Amino acid sequence: MKIISTNIGEPKIIEWRGKQIKTGIYKYSVPHPIFLGEEDVKNDHVIDRRYHGGTDKACYLYSANHYDYWQKFYPELKMPWGMFGENLTVEGLHEAEVNIGDTFKIGEVVVQATQPRQPCYKLGIRFGTQKMVKQFVGSGFAGVYVRVLQKGEVKTGDEIVLIEKKDSLSIQKVYKLLYTSEFEKEKENFEKAINDTFLAESCRNDLLKRLSLK
Repeated sequence: MKIISTNIGEPKIIEWRGKQIKTGIYKYSVPHPIFLGEEDVKNDHVIDRRYHGGTDKACYLYSANHYDYWQKFYPELKMPWGMFGENLTVEGLHEAEVNIGDTFKIGEVVVQATQPRQPCYKLGIRFGTQKMVKQFVGSGFAGVYVRVLQKGEVKTGDEIVLIEKKDSLSIQKVYKLLYTSEFEKEKENFEKAINDTFLAESCRNDLLKRLSLK
């Protein structure tokens, strides 16, 4: 895996159901290294910290390989790197091959996979249609949130090297659990995910909510 683009965003005001809302989803590629801190990326703008940023979701990675998939859905839409709100656009990243707790070295930084991204209406606004949210869920291409175990700079061209592989559920499998209706079939996986100490706490809470509403 290799970093194709480093991305940060400026705050932007969007309209949603008659209200003006500030968001940082509009990321753009920058020609210089970015610094990954414990709770966010330096000089990036994380607006709603209920759902973004913090130690469990300090940085968001999305696969460059998925862009062709989405371009087929939206052939007229320009899709620059950072389109999905990711800080790092990564060549060769696939959610089925990254497990919760997997640890990677990127440049000066050490990161650990914590959870898939759960899309909201802001992604729909970014794409010009709310049907994108449902499509994003159905694709399995969630991207990967990471916690930063060792702070530092990363830059375009940096290789992403696996340090430690965990015997845990993949990012894609956890993503499926967040939206599945097959609770009995997935009972063992729910238990494994919820008891995984490396899973982001917010994701664990969402899985517990899913179980309580079944």
